Amino acid sequence: MAKKPKIIGSNDIMLSLCQSVSSVLTSATGKKTDFVPLIQKISKTVLTPDIGTFVMFTGSFSGMVVINFPKETAMELYKAYLSNMGLPESEMAKNYTQDEVSNSLGELMNQIIGDFTRCVSESLHIRIDQSQPKMLVLPREVQINISVDLDNPIYGKVTFNTEAGNVFYVELAMDDTTFTAIRDFETKSVESPDDILEQYKV
Repeated sequence: MAKKPKIIGSNDIMLSLCQSVSSVLTSATGKKTDFVPLIQKISKTVLTPDIGTFVMFTGSFSGMVVINFPKETAMELYKAYLSNMGLPESEMAKNYTQDEVSNSLGELMNQIIGDFTRCVSESLHIRIDQSQPKMLVLPREVQINISVDLDNPIYGKVTFNTEAGNVFYVELAMDDTTFTAIRDFETKSVESPDDILEQYKV
């Protein structure tokens, strides 16, 4: 009997993204970040208050990642991130509208998408390139529909929880595509810079 081919679809890609978000934020802040294991089907991607971030990617498949942070979550992650790097709270921004908060979340977004594209590229033997993350501080009454030029898009949304109980939302828009393995192959193993540095710690 023929072996059933392995098929990778949009839900698997979303799971990889969620794992990258959780892993990067947990490592960067020293505080646990986890996601609800449910993908909500949505009809479009939207930037919502208080800070909306997005980044596009292209390559073997194209798409866009949107992460929306309520102000409480933005400040929690910002403070935990800088505290984990040794910055005293007295030197931190006091309000989510300050540039330092958006810049820090932009750095984290860049790390998240970098980890996501690396993991997907390694596991599927494909290439994905990312754009620079964009950040917008939005007043409460504003929402911005944001779209990417895809032939047959599919959209999904997942809710995340921080260690302090705050929430934020990750949305993925991507080509409605699947990858079917026509023969067995091994996942590429490419060490990240952090992995390499870890080996040389005394």
